[in-house]
Amino acid sequence: MSNVKRRKFLKTSAAVAASAAVGPFIWVKDANAQWKNAPEKGATLRVLRWKRFVQGDEDVYLVNVKKFTEKYGIPVRVDAEGWEDVRPKAAVAANTGAGPDIILSTNDDANLYPEKLLDVTDVCAYLGAKYGGWYPVCDPYLRPDGKKWIGVPLGVAGVCMVYRESAVKAAGFDSFPKDTDGFLKLCKALKDKGTPAGMALGNATGDGNTWCQWLLWAFGGKLVNEKNQVVIDSPETLKALEYAKELYGTFVPGTLSWLDPNNNKAFLDGQLYVTNNGISIYYAAKNSTDPKVKEMAADINHANMPIGPVGRATEFQLFFNQMIFKYTKYPKAAKEFLRFMMEAEQVDPWVQASIGYVTPALRYYEKNPIWTVDPKHTPYRNSMINMVPSGYAGKMGYASAGALSDFIVVNMIAEAASGSKTPKEAAERAQKRAERYYKV
Repeated sequence: MSNVKRRKFLKTSAAVAASAAVGPFIWVKDANAQWKNAPEKGATLRVLRWKRFVQGDEDVYLVNVKKFTEKYGIPVRVDAEGWEDVRPKAAVAANTGAGPDIILSTNDDANLYPEKLLDVTDVCAYLGAKYGGWYPVCDPYLRPDGKKWIGVPLGVAGVCMVYRESAVKAAGFDSFPKDTDGFLKLCKALKDKGTPAGMALGNATGDGNTWCQWLLWAFGGKLVNEKNQVVIDSPETLKALEYAKELYGTFVPGTLSWLDPNNNKAFLDGQLYVTNNGISIYYAAKNSTDPKVKEMAADINHANMPIGPVGRATEFQLFFNQMIFKYTKYPKAAKEFLRFMMEAEQVDPWVQASIGYVTPALRYYEKNPIWTVDPKHTPYRNSMINMVPSGYAGKMGYASAGALSDFIVVNMIAEAASGSKTPKEAAERAQKRAERYYKV
């Protein structure tokens, strides 16, 4: 994607309207007439998806699966694994040509084996036309050539700053800081008050990747440039790493080994007062049977990620894709399943039940009342608008997917933040690791 297009995307959500390549932002009541597909007789489907972080997600998803089976007579088996386990299982399926028909995976995994995936352009064109178009950030993930869709976008597990309002106020702040300078000052004040912040620095697919990529981009650093040349060993990256080192000094102990569940547990246990996360912490507090945890919900709030020296949003979100492998015996049934699951009759109650844990990839779902029924939900509504895609500022493909799955940026920030390497040493190591993927 060119510099001009990237700046346009990052600076204004108005560019989203340009995504109407698959249809204008209107509700087409008779759009079903545009979709013709007859699932194979005797079809059965197997789906592998990530384990839920909010119970409502899994509960309603399975209700929708049951509705599909009742309507079409197609049995669907759903298996769930942790994010870190879905990726290798998907890779094995791609390499062996056997396994689940459909996999709900993360980030740009589809770009690791695009030739193994079923073309779902017809499904995406239909859904885009009916539901106001896809957000532009979906294209590099699942339409890398600008034409063919290799997967159906599901959405993102939006990540915001999650914080205890009482702790922020006690630290001397009337509201959550909107820039990185203010955020660092807040974290220092929180540490002094004994109410520390903390974010994952282990190989956490969601929490580690999201805040580390955000930080790198906030200071103008990037893994590669527009020509896919590795440029992470840069002055901008060093500034980000110096900031990370100072920020890490305010963290609660143990973050170097944290995976995705760790900060949730620490926050709800009262050990942590600021972190980056989806809405799952708030959901868990509101639905807890422990009176102390349930009481905490009133004190929890959310804010979009602070703006760094680059002066614009640089959020990285955990992107969810829905892939159908070519080896499936029932491609039409698989397409019908994904089409059915993305219709408003299924998505709206699913989003409601999980209080917006997933921000859907179609513009129509901005209308869902879940984003405004509680103002604490609202920051998550714009997750896909504020999002910078994986592989920025280059093009997605095998290299970007491999580099992300290898946690190059996360490891670099962990090394510099903890002092196990100097910022320069950490950047140099990241440069060499990335160059193995982006071979000249």
